[in-house]
Amino acid sequence: MKECIFCKIANHQLTTEILFENEKVIAFRDINPIAPVHVLVIPKKHISSVTEITEKDIGLMGNLIMAAKKIADDLKISESGYKLLIRVGRHGGQEIRHLHLHLIGGAKLAENIRPI
Repeated sequence: MKECIFCKIANHQLTTEILFENEKVIAFRDINPIAPVHVLVIPKKHISSVTEITEKDIGLMGNLIMAAKKIADDLKISESGYKLLIRVGRHGGQEIRHLHLHLIGGAKLAENIRPI
């Protein structure tokens, strides 16, 4: 998608600190973190939301989770714990119309993440 900021990051058209990248996904720090560690893991393929994934995307979704696990290990938050969050749609708090997984940790987290 031409105007999608996450597509521009995935295509290296915008500069950011990349924490992880493979052929399917890329990960970088959230610009508005809600915890000491707040990383976004996105598919390089543009998918607007979970509502648009298909059975063909099962492997891609696994890639998102495995990337988040590796990043959590690399950032040394695996032992203490973290949250993985995917927001879906306006009521779910999704701000960017490109599927993304939030990896949130580095401190004790509240039961509920604050609404946007």
